[in-house]
Amino acid sequence: MQSRTALHTEAFPDLQNTIEDMISEGDKVMVRLTVSGTHRGELMGVAPTNKRVSWTSIIIYRIVGGKVTERWASTDVFGVMQQLGAIPPLS
Repeated sequence: MQSRTALHTEAFPDLQNTIEDMISEGDKVMVRLTVSGTHRGELMGVAPTNKRVSWTSIIIYRIVGGKVTERWASTDVFGVMQQLGAIPPLS
């Protein structure tokens, strides 16, 4: 099974991450990212469209002893699929 990073870089070889916010409190760090790339490889069964898409991801890391011990992420997969034409826009 491929990692999510490998999956995304194969589907979007020009993948770019822009950090919009980074907030820390206690043992957690939250990062809000804007991610963008051109769809040039298969993604979850969707053939390459050569469309440029962007989405938001929020990742929370738990850090203990200077190391990441846990990670939670939320990504707008529905929005990506709409941009690729795999899901019709809501009316």
